[in-house]
Order: sequence, then C-alpha cells, then structure tokens
Amino acid sequence: MTITLNGIGKKFNTEWIFRNLTSRFETGERVVFTGRNGSGKSTLLQVIAGNIHHTEGSIEYSLNGRMISDTEIFRHLSLVAPYQELIEEFTLREMLEFHFSFKPLVNGFTVPKIIDLLSFSQAKTKPITKYSSGMKQRVKLVCALLSDTPLLFLDEPTTNLDKAGIDFYLNLVNDHAKGRTILVCSNMQLVESGFCDQEIRIEDYK
Repeated sequence: MTITLNGIGKKFNTEWIFRNLTSRFETGERVVFTGRNGSGKSTLLQVIAGNIHHTEGSIEYSLNGRMISDTEIFRHLSLVAPYQELIEEFTLREMLEFHFSFKPLVNGFTVPKIIDLLSFSQAKTKPITKYSSGMKQRVKLVCALLSDTPLLFLDEPTTNLDKAGIDFYLNLVNDHAKGRTILVCSNMQLVESGFCDQEIRIEDYK
C-alpha cells in the first residue's frame, strides 16, 4: 500500500494544526510522527486514516497499482489508539470474534491461538470491563497487529503498558508487521518506534 500526501493541511476554526505537508509512504515503510503533546500527531494520523477530513491538499492511496478511494481505505488498515474503545461488555473471545468478523486474521492464527498468546488464563471468561488498562491495551494490539491489512497505524501504542507489555508489543511488530506500511505517533520514540526508518516532525508543518 502506497500513500501520497499532496500539500495536506488541517484547520480547526481559525487555527492550523498542520499544513503544506507533502510526503509519500511506500509499501513496507515505517514512519514515526513526532512532536509535543497537542501538536497534532493524532490529528494527522486520523486524517490519513480517513476519519477526519483534511482542509487543504489531497491524499492518494494505491494498492498494487490500483487507486483506493478515501471512503474505502478503512478496509485496508488497522489502528491502535488511546481514543479507540473496546466493547467492554464482551468477554475476550467475544471481542476477538467480533473484531475478526470484519478483518481477516494473519496466516496461522485463530481466535483460540490469540487467547493463548495473551495468556489471560484467569480473565479470559471475564468481561473486558474487568481488565486492567494494560490488559485492554494488549487486546487492542492483537486486534490490530494480527489483522491481515497492508496498513498499520499505531498511535502511542505503549500506552498503559509495563516493561513486559512493551516487550509483547515489540515482539508483535517484529513477528507480524513485515511488509506492511506502518505509521506511528509517538512521544517515546526509542521505545515505541525504534524500528521506524523515517521521522516526520509535526512542528515543521505549522
């Protein structure tokens, strides 16, 4: 999946969050968006994901040489973000079965295998509302990283994770993100996005 940003900008009321951003993300590239809190990293990611409309410029998506419309891009991406919600009334199995009814699983995985991978043996039959914040983040991570999509968007992916949780996240990326176009929003660049090969500083586009 290739994404081309042509001079995009986003304005809320009279304030420009970013503007004149031109870049191209090729298949398999790993890019981190950096900047202080409130600088617009998450807004940029949501604009690229098609969740928020940009104010100026244009975005083009291409998959194997075929253009993808901005209304269809959601079918080709997986997202992890602090503002993303789980259905907390569901048990773990119910949540995973629901999610993967919309997104295909990566080869070799099934819902039972994911449950085993998470190792929530004492909590797998409890509703997700009973999970700790770190456990919920791990569920978000497996839903995104084990979905077979060419785009992977990670907004502060280590939120609420301890050292073991961060290792879990990095292992998922190492094992299941090869060949995917990855965009990361990060304030903890070395921890969350040390695997990225390109950086875009949001403050450079004010």
